[in-house]
Amino acid sequence: MPRFFIERDRMSSGAVEIKGEDARHIALSLRMAVGDTLVLCDGEGYEYTASIESINPQCVLLSCGKGRQSFSEPPCFITLYQCIPKSDKFDTIIQKAVECGVSRIVPVRSSRCIAVVKGEKEEKRLERWNRIALEAAKQSGRGRVPKVMPPENIAVSAEKILASCVGFACYENEHGNMLSDFLPVDKKPGDISFLIGPEGGLSEEEAALFRGHTCSLGNRILRTETASSFVLSSVSFLYEMSLKY
Repeated sequence: MPRFFIERDRMSSGAVEIKGEDARHIALSLRMAVGDTLVLCDGEGYEYTASIESINPQCVLLSCGKGRQSFSEPPCFITLYQCIPKSDKFDTIIQKAVECGVSRIVPVRSSRCIAVVKGEKEEKRLERWNRIALEAAKQSGRGRVPKVMPPENIAVSAEKILASCVGFACYENEHGNMLSDFLPVDKKPGDISFLIGPEGGLSEEEAALFRGHTCSLGNRILRTETASSFVLSSVSFLYEMSLKY
């Protein structure tokens, strides 16, 4: 069933209007008609089944029922802190992380980041990143639109990660701690925060910011655009497919 995101306060009356690009998509691309149903998501984890009352390419009027919690959201809040890679790799990282269940993405500046953009260009790039997250959320059936936050320095990120219920940085030079050492198997954590380094990896000084909360992802070196999906898939397997709560 087609899914569209809309602000929760617009659904309080039970009647909803959709205009603009989404209306054209419903009327022209999907060729939906009066009486057809679709799903409206508030972007915060709740969804509503809605029936089309009237439709044209400019405006679609729907009536929606009671909201329910989305079944597609992970059982814990997951924040990806991703050091900014070069070229358009971050676009792919956002797309795949949203598909794999991330709740929020924070771009991180570290000493070995190649791509550094500030000012107006950064604002436009942040807008594009959030559009990518929205489209990925639609495609993958998410009930939440993960937010891509403004970039921040790695020292700031480290403090936030260490303050999380479960927090760690993935580090290729870590030979003691494994990913499994940070993910409890007897209960689901309230929130998980983790950092992925840039193409050149973390410096020793940056790894030291995490005060022992660094982990290896195994015997192979993963690309920066692969590592977050690896971690998110492991979290999904453990807390969505293995443990029952």
